Amino acid sequence: MKGRYFIAILLFISLPVMFSCKRKTHGADNSSLKAGIEIKRLEHDLFTIDPAAIKDSLPAIIQKYGNFLQFFSYVINTGNINDPMFSDNLVSFCTDKQNNEVYSEVSKAYQDISFLERDLGKAFRNYKKYFPGKSVPAVYTCITGFNRSLITADSVLGISLDRYLGKNCDYYPRLEIYSYLAARMNSWNIVPDCMYAWGTKLWNFEDLKYPDDNVLSEMIHEGKLKYFEKCMIPGIGDTLLFGFSGDQMKFCSNNENRMWSYMIENNLLFSSDKFIIRKLTGEGPFTSYFTNESPGKAAVWIGFRIIESYMDRNRKTTLEEMMLNTDVQSILDQARYNPQ
Repeated sequence: MKGRYFIAILLFISLPVMFSCKRKTHGADNSSLKAGIEIKRLEHDLFTIDPAAIKDSLPAIIQKYGNFLQFFSYVINTGNINDPMFSDNLVSFCTDKQNNEVYSEVSKAYQDISFLERDLGKAFRNYKKYFPGKSVPAVYTCITGFNRSLITADSVLGISLDRYLGKNCDYYPRLEIYSYLAARMNSWNIVPDCMYAWGTKLWNFEDLKYPDDNVLSEMIHEGKLKYFEKCMIPGIGDTLLFGFSGDQMKFCSNNENRMWSYMIENNLLFSSDKFIIRKLTGEGPFTSYFTNESPGKAAVWIGFRIIESYMDRNRKTTLEEMMLNTDVQSILDQARYNPQ
């Protein structure tokens, strides 16, 4: 513990370094890569069919939606799609009054989703550029009764459009969704959320087996995911990338040194206390350690800045190598992170 703290102090007083998320490969031409996205709309197929015909139509629905229908079913709690009761459970979901009202709202807001197909296609072309051996998921939309924003599984990405009806959606206050979360539940957050969720599926914290589960490991891991997200959407603004307001972004920029110093001086970086980890890297209207003017997840932004510095100083390191690297201490050492 003491040795690690000593290293952190050395990094803090090291020489300044200029760093940027931009890598040489960001500007590479990816126009020849194929990552066309054609989104299938499960909510449309389920809510425009006569409920009495759902049972007979089920084989065709299963054939069209494949494994996604099962993943979707688990989210809405209708069970195994091969269970004899599944069709009855699905009918109950599709005839629910609120679900039908929500479907009407979704249909109005997302009558045309060509923008999603276009922007997800761009993001996944970048994905193919960085990870040519990996496949692009099939993409679906649905409504889940507000249970889940995104569904990710092997080769599958599902978007629950009822979680993206805009901050003024009447349902969100009724569901007691905090306003700072509702502010990000809009159409322009869908693609960034999709890429972050896809990164989380590929590089899950538990699966990577970091040597320690502490504040620094969580910061670095989340910073890596945000760096991945930005590489997939290189033109994304920082406020959208992190879900910060303009003032919160300004706070981070103006107080980067103070936040980093505070965590060092108060022995927070290597704390494995779940409460402390959550306070620094979890959702919230602000990060209590850094005053009410700070955004929630302020430490994640610092983790991203560390990864930026690390990648700028290790230009031969590929994005995949960085994402798989669990040697947090080595990343910190090589980043020579030095906020001014």
